[in-house]
Amino acid sequence: MAQTEEFGEELADFVRRVAELKAARSVPHDDLPTVLDTAIFELDHVADQLWPWYERLTATGTATTSSADRQEQQLLKGIFQRLPLPVALIDRETVVRRLNFAGTNFTGVRAGYATGRPLTGFLAHPDRAAFRSQTAAVARGDGDRSLTVHLQQRPDVPVHATLTALRPGGEPRTAVLVVLQSAGARTPSAGGGPGPVPDLGETTRHATLMDLLDEMTTALLSEPARTRAAVLERAARVLHGRFADWVVADEGAVQLCRTTVLGPADQRDVRAEDLEAQNPAACPLVVEAARGGSTALQVRPEDPDAFGRDASDAPVLVRANVTSLLCVPLTLDGAVQGVLTLFRTGPRLAFSMAEAQTMDMMSRHIALTMANLDRR
Repeated sequence: MAQTEEFGEELADFVRRVAELKAARSVPHDDLPTVLDTAIFELDHVADQLWPWYERLTATGTATTSSADRQEQQLLKGIFQRLPLPVALIDRETVVRRLNFAGTNFTGVRAGYATGRPLTGFLAHPDRAAFRSQTAAVARGDGDRSLTVHLQQRPDVPVHATLTALRPGGEPRTAVLVVLQSAGARTPSAGGGPGPVPDLGETTRHATLMDLLDEMTTALLSEPARTRAAVLERAARVLHGRFADWVVADEGAVQLCRTTVLGPADQRDVRAEDLEAQNPAACPLVVEAARGGSTALQVRPEDPDAFGRDASDAPVLVRANVTSLLCVPLTLDGAVQGVLTLFRTGPRLAFSMAEAQTMDMMSRHIALTMANLDRR
C-alpha cells in the first residue's frame, strides 16, 4: 500500500507538470525549443520510471480485485446514489468525485457536470476559503467538521455541511464525505409526504436561463447563416447585455481568428476596437480552451494576464474591471470550432455553476450550427 501511495503521488506530480507545460504553449516562438525539451524529458520519465513502476505494482497483485469485492463496491455505489440526503464525495482539494441523486436535486447541477469540478464552485464566494480549509483538515485526519455555507444559486438560504473522512477500498488517499442540509429543513419521509416549498428566486433564475436558451436556439434556426463568423456574431448578440457585459468570439482552434467583440457602450477604459485588434493567441485563457476543450469559470480572476494585454500593455481583465468570466470552447464530437469568452464587470453578480452549465449546452448548439455550414 505504501508503494501504491508513493506511485500515486509521483503520478499526481507528473500531471501537475503536464498542466504547466500546457500553460507554456503560448510562449514566444523562440522559447518553444525549451518547452519541447522539457516535454521530451517528462515523456522519458514516464517511459523509464512510471511505466515500469506500474508494471511492478500490477504484477504483485496490488491492483487486482476479486469478484466478491466488485459486487460489494457496486452495492455501496447503489446505496450512495439512493441516500435520501444530498451527499458528495470529494478529495482534499474539494474536487467532486461523486454526487448522488439527492445532491443533484439539491444543488441544481447534474452529476456529470459536477464531477471533476471543485465543490467550492457551488458555494457563495465568502464561504469558499473556510470550506477548503475544513476539508483539508478532515482529509489529513483532524476529525469530522461541520460548518454553515450558502449555495451560489440560493445565497439567502443557509446550508449545513457535515464533513467526515472516508477511505475507499483500494484508494491511496483519504476522501471526504459531505452531507448537505438546508438549515431547519426536515429529512423527507419514506411515506412520500409533501416536499420542500419551491424557492421563488431559484425558480425565477431557472426560467431566465430557459428563456435565454430558447432565444439562442431561435436565433440559430430562424435564418440560415452564410458564414461561421455570422453564426458567432448572432450568438454573441443574444448573450450580450442580458447575460454578459462583454462577449468576445474567436473562430478556429489551432489558428484562432477574432470575429466579434461586443462590450458596454459606456466603457471608457477598454474599447471594443482594442479587443478586436488583439491577437487571440496572446490570450492564454482562449488558447487553453481551444486546445483543451474545457470550460473555464473564474470569479475574481487571479491571473490578470489570463486574457492578454491591450495596446497600452495593460492587462485586459484589470482595465475592464472583470469580476467573473466564462471561457467556453465550441466543441462538437471532440473538435473545437471556436471559443466564446464572456465577462461580467463591476458590481454585477458573478457567473454561477447553473449559468455555466446552460452556456455549455448552448455552446454545443452553436458548434453544431457552424459545423453544418461546412457540410453544405
